[in-house]
Amino acid sequence: MKVCKTGLTGWFFLLCALFVCGWKEAVAQRSQLPAYQPTRAEMAERYRQAVLLDSMARGAALRLTLNPNWQKDGNGFWYRNYGKDSLPVYMFVDATNGSKRPAFDAERLAAALDKATGKPVKAKNLAINAMNFEGNNIKFRWGGQVWQCDLATYNCTPVNAGDTAALFPRRNATAFTPYSRWSRHYVRGDSMSKDEQWIAYIKDYNVWMRPVNGSGGEVQFTTDGTIQKPYGALIWSPDSKYFVGYKIDRREDKEVYLVLSAVPGTTRGQLRSRGYAQPGDEFTSYEMYTFDIGTKKAIKTSTEKYDFLGMPVPIWNGPDKRYFMYEKADRGHQRFRVIEVDALTGNTKNIVDEKTNTFIYEQRIFTHYLPGTNEIVWVTEKDGWRHAYLVDVARASVKPITQGEWVLRFIDSVDTKKRQIWFTASGMNKDEDPYNVHYYRINFDGKGLVSLTPAKGNHNVAFSPDRKYFTDTYSQPSVPPVTELRTTADGKLVAELERADISGYLALGIRMPEVFTAKGRDGKTDIWGIVCRPRNFDSTKRYPVIENIYAGPQDSFVPKDFRQFSEMQSIAELGFIVVQCDGMGTANRSKAFHDVCWKNIADAGFPDRIAWMKALAARYPYVDVDKVGIYGTSAGGQNSMGALLFHPEFYKVAVSAAGCHDNRIDKQWWNEQWMGYPVGKHYDEQSNITNASKLQGDVLLIVGEADTNVPPESTYRLADALIKSDKMFDFLMIPGADHTSGGNYGMKKRKDFFVKHLLDVDPPVRNPTRSSPVPPGRLGE
Repeated sequence: MKVCKTGLTGWFFLLCALFVCGWKEAVAQRSQLPAYQPTRAEMAERYRQAVLLDSMARGAALRLTLNPNWQKDGNGFWYRNYGKDSLPVYMFVDATNGSKRPAFDAERLAAALDKATGKPVKAKNLAINAMNFEGNNIKFRWGGQVWQCDLATYNCTPVNAGDTAALFPRRNATAFTPYSRWSRHYVRGDSMSKDEQWIAYIKDYNVWMRPVNGSGGEVQFTTDGTIQKPYGALIWSPDSKYFVGYKIDRREDKEVYLVLSAVPGTTRGQLRSRGYAQPGDEFTSYEMYTFDIGTKKAIKTSTEKYDFLGMPVPIWNGPDKRYFMYEKADRGHQRFRVIEVDALTGNTKNIVDEKTNTFIYEQRIFTHYLPGTNEIVWVTEKDGWRHAYLVDVARASVKPITQGEWVLRFIDSVDTKKRQIWFTASGMNKDEDPYNVHYYRINFDGKGLVSLTPAKGNHNVAFSPDRKYFTDTYSQPSVPPVTELRTTADGKLVAELERADISGYLALGIRMPEVFTAKGRDGKTDIWGIVCRPRNFDSTKRYPVIENIYAGPQDSFVPKDFRQFSEMQSIAELGFIVVQCDGMGTANRSKAFHDVCWKNIADAGFPDRIAWMKALAARYPYVDVDKVGIYGTSAGGQNSMGALLFHPEFYKVAVSAAGCHDNRIDKQWWNEQWMGYPVGKHYDEQSNITNASKLQGDVLLIVGEADTNVPPESTYRLADALIKSDKMFDFLMIPGADHTSGGNYGMKKRKDFFVKHLLDVDPPVRNPTRSSPVPPGRLGE
């Protein structure tokens, strides 16, 4: 074993030495390359070309998506695509054999509608969103009217639609709706028992009951309800033997304020206010009671107050309705329980009790209750990866349904009869991007796994209403979409329906983004991202790098699908290498990968991002990591500002929009989820406002004065702290704007800021003067 350990250690140091040598060699090569340094005239031409390309690229790639509209018999569907010059093309697919044909002759149908309405109708303007085929006839909705057309004669007549929902069924099978574990609606009116014999109600803040027929008089269950702590939210059991209610200790959200400075028709700023809970604020709390109609007694359940997020909702799952369950996520996000209540005694026991030293991602808790078998399908990260488990309520036992070093992303549906779940997952295919989404089906016992989408890529599936068939569109950032028709029984391919045509897009000279992978801070974990280059870049020169960042822990953010011309590519066209990656602390990898953000949101994965960009520069000497800019909005605004405060040795220029610059100012649920509760000194230590005096480099702050997501005072307070620290910065407030990166105007400011501070060139003149008029048709866009 000593030999093994020594060998592994030796290999590790050898790899480190090779990396250092490679990095030094790349630095040496890079230092030999001259920096890309455009003249002002060249820069003006780049701006002009970028705007022109933005316009020309729109619609240049064809047949990217397919939205099936299934027929009532479930054996076929139609869809619409757009050809050159944005002309609509309608196709019909016979799902039983995969054949497809034009749904109709667009020119003849337009002529028929022209004749029937007496108004000019052009084929390119046909916009049909609902259609059903009946033999050689079609019924369709057009121009606010339902029409019938004989496709043999193209005779069109208006028809009385009747039940349009039956005529035009829903397009696809709907996704599964998970259980809602709480409600914020705690005041309800009278509640009638399921057998319609009793009415429970609130009078003078207390719980009362009376028979529906009026005989027998009223029964008062409680006497201690007050205006501040009333009873409410009465919910009957299925057997009508008792009902559940709550004593409610109300808390109103404290208000935040906005001043709207440019409301049309006014001469004064307009003050607006609204309730907005921030970290540390109190929640309304609920004490649970059961009310037995046999004994006419109120019974307090033996559990603590429910003081987080909202009112718990009771679930009757087993055969004996004396027992019910509810879910409880503790404040601080470190414990989740499914609790069973004995309605007659108030005694409780935990069916599920998950605890963690970091956080439980509350918004991704999934539970599905199976009343017929008294079981629960539960999705959790308790074993290090997000997976599904089957809970036997009677035995309080938990068994895995899925397992492995991959991530269950979403439960699409639960088939209780076949005892199967349909789900999406990423990371199961080891030879591709671990974020790529694939679709699967598996039995409750963990056997019979079926891969429905085997092709490499990121998949988007639409099931037929009867789930017999599905369409699968898959792509990668540098690989255009393919759409296939498959059967759900075994995932068998029926037909390839569409393959995107990007020839016109590539003819513009656009470089496809490169998917790039490098090791993160630990030297082991792969960090995935994309790289955008300008069309006409010169590999013998060094180009500044700009990172597009959003490190919010709620998800991952690097695009995995093929996308047409993007903001990143538009910025790259000005002479930059523009990148985006997902560092540690973001979601959709292992729990350990995600846990990096816990009480550590300022980390933002920067050690991984910096290592990733250095590896990119080691691969490509023209990547100049001595000149790195960064931009982002919302959490990305916090991150981009934090880059200059906490990593000024690497990042030099930032554009920060709508940033959450202090997590104590932002919304309660989001920030306590990642930063924890109670609010501790770590909130202050990681605040951009607290650390404003550390600013190095150049920053542009952008904020909408009417931001209802992140209060604008988050940015105002940062500006105040920068001023008090005598730090220079640029500032743009957008009057009347909500949560925004500044729109088109903000995009221009962002581009100009990077050009000035990373390329050392003044951006082109946008406001004409006598001495420097703007040439016609240039840069006003």
